[in-house]
Amino acid sequence: MKVLEKLAQEKVLRDPIHDFIHIQDKLILDLINTKEFQRLRRVQQLGVSNSIFHGATHDRFGHCSGAYELARRVTDYFDEYYATKEEGDGLWNPEERMVTLAAALLHDVGHGAFSHTFEHLFDTDHEAMTQQIIMGDTEVHEVLLQEGPDFPNKVASVIAKTYPNPQVVQLISSQLDVDRMDYLLRDAYYTGASYGEFDLSRIVRMLRPYKNGIAVNIGGMHAVESYLVARYQMYLQVYFHPVSRGMEILLEHILYRVKELLASGKEDKSLVGPLLAPAFQPDHDLTVSEYLRLDDNVFLAAINGWQDSDDTILSDLSRRFLGRKPLKSIQINEQTAPHLDRLEKVVKEAGFDPRYYTARNDAYDLPYDDYKPTAKKPRTQIEIVLPDGSQRELSELSTLVAAIKGRASLDQRFFFPREMLYNGPDDLFSEVHADFKSFIKNDSFTPDGQ
Repeated sequence: MKVLEKLAQEKVLRDPIHDFIHIQDKLILDLINTKEFQRLRRVQQLGVSNSIFHGATHDRFGHCSGAYELARRVTDYFDEYYATKEEGDGLWNPEERMVTLAAALLHDVGHGAFSHTFEHLFDTDHEAMTQQIIMGDTEVHEVLLQEGPDFPNKVASVIAKTYPNPQVVQLISSQLDVDRMDYLLRDAYYTGASYGEFDLSRIVRMLRPYKNGIAVNIGGMHAVESYLVARYQMYLQVYFHPVSRGMEILLEHILYRVKELLASGKEDKSLVGPLLAPAFQPDHDLTVSEYLRLDDNVFLAAINGWQDSDDTILSDLSRRFLGRKPLKSIQINEQTAPHLDRLEKVVKEAGFDPRYYTARNDAYDLPYDDYKPTAKKPRTQIEIVLPDGSQRELSELSTLVAAIKGRASLDQRFFFPREMLYNGPDDLFSEVHADFKSFIKNDSFTPDGQ
């Protein structure tokens, strides 16, 4: 076994969530100092959500560092109390510590600009890109090779969920993992949403390894309940916020407009500049090097310039985005759905191109579910260890979790220009606005226009 190189003196990062992030291994410090990891300082954790929650300016660097810190605490705890004694006993193998820490630190190193918005627009996958960064010609790859020629592949396989030890995989990616535990607390802190809080220390001390993964001692069940409720509330109140989604749609439509202008030949590559040009090149798969040059700042600088575009749609959308003028919305349900085509038509009659000024948007999350082997993406259920050593799935013991198990949170909305509701006395489209507002009053659908 390779003897891991410890730092002569522990390094610490001050952190508002975990107090200190303890860096004890040279490998971890070297990974943090790579240019690929430092790029995460320029990728915000919640994309455009800071336009609603002004404190939400935290970045992926902090989140990845926090996920590492939680993995360090868990593995240290396992090393002390649950270290394997004989082969096949299902306990924790201390030799798995470093691959776990590296995977936790790097799990989001491939995230694109503006959180998940980039993936929707440019058909990328941050987990696939993370694996390419780990295995490619990068500083991250060179650092990982310090632990051995096969170490980068081991870390990449944890991200891909193919690593042979399910304990390691579940610590990084499951329904109770270091990723979720960190981002829930971190996002709650920076958005000011106190309902996103839960007893992290209790959960960490109640985790225990077993042959097929990670379980929770019965004494930690209520802390896990609180964690799942916090996750449920954060999705409804923060991640699904309609104004944030209205801003995301503006961003998407800005970039779609740029794509259209370039494809039509109305603009040349000077519209996007050398850094953005590869992303807008048709049928071009971004290289790792091209991808890593893109961050929030690159896009924001471009949008700032597009405010002065000769194209009225691009300039208007850019000004709305930077001036925080999100699209308004109403919920889509059985009552509203039959009238959406009519509403889009009215928006068009008012002079707005519906392709860029309307949208139908779904926000979906499943707060908890048990293992279903036939599902497209089966979830690793949370196992509770009883005093006699036997295990039960969480919802079998918790009536609270049973009530939310398998119940998806779905919020479907129709977005439209805010001017459709707030026209002035000199508005040229007063009759059109009256028609639109016969359907919508005070952001709610009304059947008056039927």
